[in-house]
Amino acid sequence: MRINTRYFGAVDLDDDKVIVFDEGLFGFEEYKKFALIFNNEAKERPSISWLQSVDEQALALPVMIPTIVKPDYNPVVEDDALESLGDWNEENISVLVTVTVPEDITNMTTNLKAPIIINTDSMKGVQTVVENQDYEIRFKIYDLLKAAGKEEA
Repeated sequence: MRINTRYFGAVDLDDDKVIVFDEGLFGFEEYKKFALIFNNEAKERPSISWLQSVDEQALALPVMIPTIVKPDYNPVVEDDALESLGDWNEENISVLVTVTVPEDITNMTTNLKAPIIINTDSMKGVQTVVENQDYEIRFKIYDLLKAAGKEEA
């Protein structure tokens, strides 16, 4: 299928790369189908990718793997929240967090409190609020990315 994207123009996408969120994402509940998009020309996956709506080209959320900035990230999630993912285990689960990039990039943050969890076998996803009290909604990451040599977006 061919989708129009906010940052990459028209992109050819295999049907098996579409992630279905039965409940949508927080604030965007009406959109159910997304794809993870990143610059294919890069030698390795960039630290920040885009969760692009298949149905709405203007809806693209920057996301990242949380362990890049918080190596000990271990969210506590209610089992009920993961029911829509189907059969899952540690090998077929991918965890992402949304990134906010303000005009002043040094104030870039990520939301550790509401991760996006994807079953890479079933391509089902869910966004949930974790029980961990010490995870912030606005966790500053610019300095952490810079120190890791991954400040590119």
